[in-house]
Amino acid sequence: MGVFGIYLDGKVKSRFEGQKWALPALVYSRPLELFPGQKLSYQQMLRELQMLNYRKVGDPTRPGEYSAANNRIEVHRRPFNFADGPEEARPIALTFEGQRLKKMQNAENGRELGYARMDPVLLDRLNVEKREDRLLVRLEQVPPLLITALLTVEDKDFYQHDGVSPLAILRALVVNIKAGRTVQGGSTLTQQLAKNFFLTQDRSIWRKIQEAYMAVIIDFRYSKDEILEAYLNEVYLGQNGSQGVYGFGLASYFYFGLPLGELTADQVALMVALVKGPSFYDPWRNPERAKERRDLVLRLLANEGHIDRDTYEQASDAALQPIERGRMGYGRTPAFMGLLREELRERFGAEFLSQSGIKIFSSLDPIAQHAAEQAVQEEVKRLKANTRRDDLEAAMVVSNWRKGEVSALVGGADPSFAGFNRALAARRQIGSLIKPAVYAAALANGYTLASPIKDEPITLRSNGGQVWKPNNYDRKFRGQVMLIDALAKSLNVPTVNLGMSIGLDKVVDNLKRLGVQQPIQAYPSLMLGTLELTPYEVNQMYLTLANQGLYQPLTSIRAIQDEQGELIYQHAPTATQVMEPEAGYLALYGMTKVVANGTAAHLAARFPNRVMAGKTGTTNDLRDTWYAGLDNEELVTSWIGRDNNGVTGLTGSSGALRVYSRYLDERGVDSLELTVPPGIDQVNFAVQDGVPADPRCEQTRLLPAEAARLSGVRDCYQQSPIQQGTFEQPVSDWLRDIFNFAR
Repeated sequence: MGVFGIYLDGKVKSRFEGQKWALPALVYSRPLELFPGQKLSYQQMLRELQMLNYRKVGDPTRPGEYSAANNRIEVHRRPFNFADGPEEARPIALTFEGQRLKKMQNAENGRELGYARMDPVLLDRLNVEKREDRLLVRLEQVPPLLITALLTVEDKDFYQHDGVSPLAILRALVVNIKAGRTVQGGSTLTQQLAKNFFLTQDRSIWRKIQEAYMAVIIDFRYSKDEILEAYLNEVYLGQNGSQGVYGFGLASYFYFGLPLGELTADQVALMVALVKGPSFYDPWRNPERAKERRDLVLRLLANEGHIDRDTYEQASDAALQPIERGRMGYGRTPAFMGLLREELRERFGAEFLSQSGIKIFSSLDPIAQHAAEQAVQEEVKRLKANTRRDDLEAAMVVSNWRKGEVSALVGGADPSFAGFNRALAARRQIGSLIKPAVYAAALANGYTLASPIKDEPITLRSNGGQVWKPNNYDRKFRGQVMLIDALAKSLNVPTVNLGMSIGLDKVVDNLKRLGVQQPIQAYPSLMLGTLELTPYEVNQMYLTLANQGLYQPLTSIRAIQDEQGELIYQHAPTATQVMEPEAGYLALYGMTKVVANGTAAHLAARFPNRVMAGKTGTTNDLRDTWYAGLDNEELVTSWIGRDNNGVTGLTGSSGALRVYSRYLDERGVDSLELTVPPGIDQVNFAVQDGVPADPRCEQTRLLPAEAARLSGVRDCYQQSPIQQGTFEQPVSDWLRDIFNFAR
């Protein structure tokens, strides 16, 4: 027995003094930042609180509680260890007006606040090994009532015995005989821990001997608090699919969606009740049995004087009310989690997630994600009914274009489906989405927004003798159009003429500068979008346009902490100017006209007095429908098509644009404020030939331009009467102009 004891002692030391558990990586959303004037509605804030499982009460006095009425929310924010440091609990009062957070105050003293942030949403746990899942809690994080209840029911003499308690066995026997059923067990918590850590579940005498022997060794070597903390994290408390739920930390989220420290007396009692048999007392499948066991725990606490009569009666009357099974976070955002895993693998290698207990702070915005999912589901449903095509699919990518962060990702018409992720993996022809890149290249090579572009029939012949005759969508030719109008109206023939005039090599080079990494074939049809990209790759390309030629790679990760809470990674944005900011600005300005009076004018009508930029895209035979749009903060790429590449019957305007419009219904619009680079001036250009001209002499359009590149303004003496348009003017205006010229 002495030799066997040495063997068991070695096993105990190896487990207790090494890494006890392989803890999963925790993935959090972005923390919601709060400041007066923020684009955040009353309903959106309520949804955030619901995702965080804050409890609605009349008067929030504890962390995790809130009250709401008449566009005002008082919330007692939980303490949290953010990536940049811990913050204590904080009472905040929020007042909303329309789509905006109007005012913030300290809820206790009424002092106005300029900034605060909510704790992030726990999205998921990655790399769950050995069919076990847990959230590690320290003893000081556990509510005293839970410890008291656990010891009262499971091991009353825990702090007195030496690992095994003969007295507890006798007492349990008496209690069970009086009750007529098994109410208490005779095994100590230390014995249960030894069994869970080292032994099987068989009921042999030999297993019980080993269990008792190891319990004595554990009790001799380690403090009671160390043993209790290990038990609290090791005990089996339920089953979530194929993974077991271990420890009270995770069980609290599994059953109630709450941190352990926020459980009420009735919830604490249910947690302790489940120790006896999580399956037998499952509150979803066996609610009556679970409530009976919970009430027994409450009665024992009351009889021992650990809770008063009022608390006992209130807790006994409370319904069980567990959250929806599995709603802890698994499967909530499968498309985004796919992106996160891919980025972790690319940045840190395939073995990174094998580390225990890391915390990943992502860029996912739950409000944006909810709006994106709702937009895709609702609009695809409507489009399926209209087109009678039940196999329509969709994808959406939302990014914060100023930070280069992915805010939301939807991989299919069913956002909860964890299969094929179209946002990342479906490469399709992008159609007219390529045009801003073509026009930006031209603007960087001597063209202006007013440059006249030919809109006449054109025939191109390849080296192999193939003939290509591009046409406009409406089958009409206008002879000549201004560059800005060709972009706004998404005219094909002027775009081809423009691209051929600057050279295909410059178009290809500009696409690569914007962030397209795959090989690009330099065919004339490239100008009309034969290039195949995923919605994510399109978002990356447009991110550079949104930043006026400043390239920064998209990311889904903000920061990572190790198991001890130390920061091991912090995203540091890196940006490279890949295009002249003047050309980037002018291209972006042209995209605002797409929304104002071009192919995306639906948005201007739906959201009047708002400035947005965007571009529609449609591929041959109406197979793919695209839209890329941005306001002052977010860049959204939406796609609708069919997995078999079949015809949708939709254009960019009638398909993907409507998904974006539905997104904005929920999310709201921040009017785009363009930053004008130095050297850009407002210039009057002649409508006839796009040359800077005097507006008193001829019809002109006022457009931004890089003034240093212009050769000068054509004055009235350089024009013929017909060029001046005098025969189209009233005689009085003509005489007045002559008088002005003479002066």
